[in-house]
Amino acid sequence: MTSTDRNSELAIRPPRQERTRQAWTRILEAGVAIIEEGGYEAFTIAAVCERAKVAPRAIYDRTTSKEALFLAVYEHGLSRIRADEEVFDREDRWTGLDARTLVVEAVSEFAGIFERHAAFLKPIVLLSGAHPEVYRRGGAYGARMADRFTTLVLGAAHEITHPDPETAVRLCFSTVFASLVLRVGYGSGFAAPAVDTDAFVRHLAQTAVRYLFGCD
Repeated sequence: MTSTDRNSELAIRPPRQERTRQAWTRILEAGVAIIEEGGYEAFTIAAVCERAKVAPRAIYDRTTSKEALFLAVYEHGLSRIRADEEVFDREDRWTGLDARTLVVEAVSEFAGIFERHAAFLKPIVLLSGAHPEVYRRGGAYGARMADRFTTLVLGAAHEITHPDPETAVRLCFSTVFASLVLRVGYGSGFAAPAVDTDAFVRHLAQTAVRYLFGCD
């Protein structure tokens, strides 16, 4: 199968009428709820239909496969997370912060996003290693998060102690991101002492600050 054929197979035919748009939104919301409650194993077209209170035709009019439906639901779940990330575009949130506080707050915001969406992210993280398309999309999403973090933190580049500030910030984000992924996917005690969320975020932010600016 060519990539074009694959893309065609996964395509969603968008609803045109208000009634069908509302039904499709219910389908996507139902799919997210099923993933949050039971993971990928619980995700079936029958389960989505029952939860959304729609007939199977409401799905098959939009797509012909469970895989395409799942990826549409995946993108719908990610859209909620992307909406939270808009905080990084708000100048008033970051104006006036000193360099160290900027990094602490940026790490805290990312950690908060993972915490709020943990029910959705956990099954997605666990699935990504065995699902090439989720892995690919997750990697692209992580890269966009890295760009956002890097752009923000490079506002304090003059205080970063490394000779290549951009590389340092990107490596810093990769550590933050990996830590958040492990925590949401495998729990607070995986490969580290179990600590509550506040302590975890505090230690993670301190790690980022010390890496970028050196120890005080």
